[in-house]
Amino acid sequence: MPDHPLPATPAQLQALYARLCAAAQETPYEGSLPLWVAARRCGWATPAACAALRALPGVRLGPDRLDIGADLAPGAGLNALLAQAAQALRQAGCVRGWRNELLDVHPEDGSGAIGVLERAAMRPLGLLTQAVHLNAWTPDGRLWIARRALTKNSDPGMWDTLVGGLASSGETLERSLLRECAEEAGLSPADVAGRTPLRTILRMRRRLPEGLQNEDILTSTCVLAPSAAPRNQDGEVMEIRHEPLDTVMRMLEAGEFTEEAALVIVQDMLFRFCKEPA
Repeated sequence: MPDHPLPATPAQLQALYARLCAAAQETPYEGSLPLWVAARRCGWATPAACAALRALPGVRLGPDRLDIGADLAPGAGLNALLAQAAQALRQAGCVRGWRNELLDVHPEDGSGAIGVLERAAMRPLGLLTQAVHLNAWTPDGRLWIARRALTKNSDPGMWDTLVGGLASSGETLERSLLRECAEEAGLSPADVAGRTPLRTILRMRRRLPEGLQNEDILTSTCVLAPSAAPRNQDGEVMEIRHEPLDTVMRMLEAGEFTEEAALVIVQDMLFRFCKEPA
């Protein structure tokens, strides 16, 4: 149990968690079409993305779906077409920023990757991504939280879990989490050696200005040593601090956390302190 008493009952936390889960299930924008890649159902393409790609060789736009590489198998040819699609989306103004970072393209069923695509192009196509989070506590039950930089494309200036980021192409989820721990908080594998295994909370579908966030949210929990002093390394976080649970609850109720961070934190509070499955 935390040294700082929980400022809510398990029933209140369960109700908050249910509201957060419901809010994390938005429908695609009106006019979006199911996206198929290499004859596999993969996402939801926005109307703007469909317009940007309709004339690209290897892309077929029908009345009820958008196909990319329908006649291609996973491999170099499909990846080259996906790279062309990303550039077409960029030229049409459909993407926000450009990361020069490849993410795996997964079918909607979450099975193995069938291709790779520039990270900035994932949302206009509603492609499935995987986000790994570390929810970190102090030994006396305070929560470490991080404030997102104002330069972030999504949720700038909002509060987040101590560590959170997307799995890059070719990485295992465990490797992704360790990389994010180093980049976002300066934590070594030894610092987080006692963390729990990654577990999936839910698949979030949220409308963003550029498209659909179609994302599996995974989390791991740990207690950092008293000597731990997390420090951001990649410039994507503007502040890191730890707060008692009553302050965290006030911030949750005020909507100061990102939607995915709020889900991770409340689920972890239920799991860690109330022994309630969420």
